[in-house]
Amino acid sequence: MGFRSGCRHLSFSHPWRTLLAHLVALHLLHLGSAQFRVVAPKLHVTATVGQDVVLHCQLSPWKDAWNSDIRWILHQSSGLVHHYRNGEDLEQMEEYKGRTELLRDGLIDGNLDLRITALTFADSGSYICAVQDGDDYAEAMVELKVSDPVSQIIHPWKVALAVVITILVGSFVIIAFLLRKQESKDAMLVEQAERMESSDAKLDTLAAKLVEITEKFEMRYGIMNFHTSDLKNQVAELEIRAVKIVERTEALEDHCEEMEKHTAELEEPSRRRLRDELRLAVTTRVQLRRARTAQDTEPTLSPKPQQDQEEQVFFIE
Repeated sequence: MGFRSGCRHLSFSHPWRTLLAHLVALHLLHLGSAQFRVVAPKLHVTATVGQDVVLHCQLSPWKDAWNSDIRWILHQSSGLVHHYRNGEDLEQMEEYKGRTELLRDGLIDGNLDLRITALTFADSGSYICAVQDGDDYAEAMVELKVSDPVSQIIHPWKVALAVVITILVGSFVIIAFLLRKQESKDAMLVEQAERMESSDAKLDTLAAKLVEITEKFEMRYGIMNFHTSDLKNQVAELEIRAVKIVERTEALEDHCEEMEKHTAELEEPSRRRLRDELRLAVTTRVQLRRARTAQDTEPTLSPKPQQDQEEQVFFIE
């Protein structure tokens, strides 16, 4: 991190150039037998936050890089900023996804330019452009510095003062809002208290009415209990009378049965006597008729005794 911050200051630009020259010399010694090398036309690129920037690199001598393996690497973290191979974009760092583009129109001429959009302060640093074509390999480094022109113009104390003023104003606004809200809450509480007082008065009135209704109901309930007990007593007396009536009825039924038996016993001799008297009367009557018939009638009138006999049988039956 200290090396990175030193590269950004002007006081360290000369040592950095010396170091970069040594690195280039080392790469040249390494690539002496290679068929190509990577050249950066601009070693230092400056941009502002929010802008887009293009980092330029190219093959020397110029050749078609369409089928080459091209990698733009962030030197500080060795992470892949953009990876291109055989016409396809491969995996890259999460923070650069959707923000980088390899300008493919220049690949045929050996241009390896990389566009980065929506720059942030975190994008500042050294970027390595590495190319591999078969067994040949070459790379170059480009320094990107991202700055904010607004922060350079405004003094830090002004920013701090603005922040303090903003915080104070925000605090006053919040306090005023809270006070107004508290006042509205107090007004609502007073209104609710008044409503509760009126509701309590209504509840007291209703409670008094309920007490009065309860007393009336208790009085009526007492009267009903009295009448109910009286009715119970009357029902008990009626049940006792009904039992007595049933007992008397059963006694009368028994007495009637005894009377019927006694009547039957008394009627039997009377019937016999009546039967005997009827027979005697019939016999006497028949004898009188026979005597009169014997005296007054002729022998041709003999059927009359048979008629008298029939009447006698009828009476006997």
